[in-house]
Amino acid sequence: MEIAVRFLSTRPRTRWELERRLRRAAATDEVITATLDRLAAMGYVDDTAFARWWAEQRDRHAPRGRRMVEAELRQHGVPREVLESLRGEELVEPVLDADSLPGGEVGRARTVLDRHLKGRPIPPDLKARQRIGAFLMRRGFDPETVRAAIREAAAESTPGGSTAEPDGVGDEGP
Repeated sequence: MEIAVRFLSTRPRTRWELERRLRRAAATDEVITATLDRLAAMGYVDDTAFARWWAEQRDRHAPRGRRMVEAELRQHGVPREVLESLRGEELVEPVLDADSLPGGEVGRARTVLDRHLKGRPIPPDLKARQRIGAFLMRRGFDPETVRAAIREAAAESTPGGSTAEPDGVGDEGP
């Protein structure tokens, strides 16, 4: 219990992380199970709460797309059932200072894009916009979100707010 509590003192942990730590400390299976069950009963080990905390930290410090946040959570041992239960809703719950957090996937993409551009306008060059789009996709954003974020940024950075093909991808169709 002492090892687990010390491990939890730095940041919240998943059940899987705690189990790995206790195994490294050569604890028996019975001790590990009893410790994890007791910590879960006391509310210190909750994978759903960890997933929400992790997503909030990402939004505050290094926003990522939902796909990348889910991949990071899987690396921390969050069970698939927990991720699937959270998939239909926003991971980050509204908090008191919600003004400082980006709203939704496009908001997170805009935050990442604004930090990347550092006040510069969206370049008019097609290749440069494609590189920016690839940058956002590497951060876990889906193509539609990337297009929307680039369109918004281009509309704000161009005089008159023109959005004629700002992402360099022509919409085909009527």
